[in-house]
Amino acid sequence: MADELELLRRANPVPVDGAHFGEGPLDHRAERRLNRLLHDAEPGRRRWRPRLVWALGGTVVVVGTVLAVLFSGPGTAPAVAAPRPLTVRAHSTPVPLKQLAELAEATAADGSPKLRKGTHVQSWSLGMSDDKPPVTLPEERIVRWRADDSHTELVVATDPRHPGRPVLTDEGGEPRMVEDGHVLGRRTYPPSWSDAPPEATPPHDVVRLRSYLAETVRGEALATPELLDATEELLDHWTLGARESAALVRLLADAKGLRAVGQVTDRLGRTGQAYVYDTKGNRRMLVLDPATGAVLGLESTFTEDEPEYGVRAGDVMEYRAWMR
Repeated sequence: MADELELLRRANPVPVDGAHFGEGPLDHRAERRLNRLLHDAEPGRRRWRPRLVWALGGTVVVVGTVLAVLFSGPGTAPAVAAPRPLTVRAHSTPVPLKQLAELAEATAADGSPKLRKGTHVQSWSLGMSDDKPPVTLPEERIVRWRADDSHTELVVATDPRHPGRPVLTDEGGEPRMVEDGHVLGRRTYPPSWSDAPPEATPPHDVVRLRSYLAETVRGEALATPELLDATEELLDHWTLGARESAALVRLLADAKGLRAVGQVTDRLGRTGQAYVYDTKGNRRMLVLDPATGAVLGLESTFTEDEPEYGVRAGDVMEYRAWMR
């Protein structure tokens, strides 16, 4: 119990400076912090755990029906099976991060494009259970801020790899198929403001950005795993401008263990340079725009079989693609 309490304290899903209080819905930051509990086995160590548990009595019949539909036809397989990881193009030349950082700094000289609060992100996450095959849950989220500091959030079930085809979702806690573009959530939040990261405006110089990102993940040190976590958190709140992207790439260039592997085409069809960080059982691939250094995506992949959850080495655990 002590470990679980410590995880909850560290995650701090509803901080005192949060924008929402009382019985209202959690904002995205709070949801992300709660989700981080699923990734932390103990303080200072990351481990991914299953997002879905389908062994609840009352839902077994429903789930069995859904899975029978999902696996009954060849046309549904891509929406169900764990996606394969992005593939590095054969014979492509890896671009060192330091070289890309220099290019990003030169590109950012005119300060365009500008930083914008809000995000547009497409995500694929793997839902697993100990008695059912894993399924992939794709969704798209658009957050837009207004001049009065209020903002809107739209979440839809969609998979651009298979336009127009039904999409699997766990809406309501039960997996089911919905039409492409089905609205999972549409909310308008009242005016709010915070001077704490990641809500506070991110700086565009390297020293201050490092401190900002360390505060984002509530840590003093910013080792490579924490840097990648903080980058994901940052991009789920802000669409970076050229200067912020250049500063971020410079930080990434100084990160240990992040190695260039070559060119990839991401799941939105964009060309990027890929950089990989390996830990036990997991590989994280960061995809950067080869011209500007902007982060295009972040992929987490199993590198070891997890037979109890029906996943194999090479299955994608989670993928996020950010857009302007």
